[in-house]
Amino acid sequence: MEHNMILSASGWRKIFAASGDEQDKTPVISEEDRALCIIAGEVYFDYIKKMSNQEIPVIAVGTDSRPTGPAIADAIIRILIKKGAIIQYSAVTSAPEIMAYAKKLDGFIYISASHNPIGHNGIKFGTNEGGVLNAEENAKLIEDFTNRIKNDEEVKASVKKADSCTTSELKTVYDVKDSSKHNALFAYKNFARETITGTDNKEYQTDFFGMLATYITECPVGVVCDFNGSSRYLSIDREFFAENKIDFHSINEFNIAHEIIPEGDNLKFVAEEMENLHKKGYENVILGYMPDCDGDRGNIVYWNEKKSRAEILQAQEVFSLSVLAELTYSIWQHSEESNFKPAIAVNCPTSMRIEEIAEKLGAKVFRAEVGEANVVNLARKKRNEGYNIRILGEGSNGGTITYPSSVRDPLNTIFALLKLLLMKENGLYKMWCEKSGHKYKENYTLTDVIESLPEYTTTGVSDPRALLKIKANDHSVLKKNFQTIFEKEWKSKSKQLKKDFDICDYEAVITKGTEETRDVKDFSLSGKGGLKIIFKNSKAENIAFIWMRGSGTEKVFRIMCDVKGNDDKACKMEKELLQWETQMLEKADK
Repeated sequence: MEHNMILSASGWRKIFAASGDEQDKTPVISEEDRALCIIAGEVYFDYIKKMSNQEIPVIAVGTDSRPTGPAIADAIIRILIKKGAIIQYSAVTSAPEIMAYAKKLDGFIYISASHNPIGHNGIKFGTNEGGVLNAEENAKLIEDFTNRIKNDEEVKASVKKADSCTTSELKTVYDVKDSSKHNALFAYKNFARETITGTDNKEYQTDFFGMLATYITECPVGVVCDFNGSSRYLSIDREFFAENKIDFHSINEFNIAHEIIPEGDNLKFVAEEMENLHKKGYENVILGYMPDCDGDRGNIVYWNEKKSRAEILQAQEVFSLSVLAELTYSIWQHSEESNFKPAIAVNCPTSMRIEEIAEKLGAKVFRAEVGEANVVNLARKKRNEGYNIRILGEGSNGGTITYPSSVRDPLNTIFALLKLLLMKENGLYKMWCEKSGHKYKENYTLTDVIESLPEYTTTGVSDPRALLKIKANDHSVLKKNFQTIFEKEWKSKSKQLKKDFDICDYEAVITKGTEETRDVKDFSLSGKGGLKIIFKNSKAENIAFIWMRGSGTEKVFRIMCDVKGNDDKACKMEKELLQWETQMLEKADK
């Protein structure tokens, strides 16, 4: 049978709405798509049975809040039952929640299309390591899946097998749905406490949250969330904030009221609610967030007291603040240890401001290809080499991953910012000011912290200029063509680039999986991975880069530009370099 699923380590995705309309809110999927789900479930069962060495593996199954989730879950549950699995189905569940829960089981299947439009859906697979399968392991499933769906008779047999699942067999799974959800929430709450504190020591956790509670009593804090119908509305957020004495407000708990991706204008709703709350006297509400549908990502709105309004943070700013918070926290925790080697793992298009922050705090930065699994696996690799990587993630989309978690989580982002704001006696922000040369003041706010960050002008991931429609299927050929055009134009433009922006040299860098290769002479070697051109000034300092990569989950080609500085010249430089990159790619695509 044919399929049009995008198969990547970040998830297997397609439009599952039966109409084929990506904005359709129907819960109905086609029989063909139901068959794809059955084969996917069967492939995963065979994989996890072998990997776990368990004759009867225990598998967590959950969905985000998309309408097609229950239909996809039902197809997968039926085939898992007939294959002999023990299933812990928790229905609507956030991604960090199911991954925390699965650490006690053998693995998980999570039904979600993350930030894609509502008619899309997808499937993510993982073991009990707390994250999705890496690219190498996921490739094994993809190969098996692709081979099986080529055999129509085998597909029919699998569908028939799933359809033979009896009502009583299904009842054994659905009857324990509530207890599975309860267990998932319990596991997630415990894991959140471990992740936020950086230790599984219960006594330390109690002392840490007690300390935060003391600070909050002296300086009350409020948080507002635009759930936008996300799976997080049924997760631990409301209870977790209440337990830690933080006032919590929310909007759009049950309905997907606007576009799902938590970027740009989609954050205006939580910003407006924060301003409404201030008008009503809730002046302690200083942070807001909006998660995506699977609840593993949530970008931030904050209260700017200097302008008396709520402001939307750019994704790169969110990540930079998280890095600043968790890196200083890690130093505060471990700096006395002789073998302490702080480091950060990020994706290729993360802004160079991360290198500036890391350098001032004595940490190294390692870069991987775009994709959460790539960054997680790079961090794991570097930990095995002796580095202490507390914070990692994809600055390009604001996704913060805090060890020992292997997935993005807005709770960790919020608590990272709260550490910066509340741990004044412990001096996290003071440490940063001393290392970076900024003037420290006692009664600082998040606005002050933001103003202390290195200044960069960076193309936003939701900026229309960041997406290109490319016809070429072979990205190696596309990038080879791009190199020919770039090298020719570099010769003709170099004098003007030096005059206008002090750009005197460049270096090509590629990222594939967890590997970064510097000073590359053949751009085509990046294949479907990331390609970055770093521009250097007359002092051989990195002052800007342009970057490109085809999306692994959407039929788009992503580009961006990062420039040191935030003045008119930097803005002009970002605009012109990105426009130049676009023009060269369009030529290369012909």
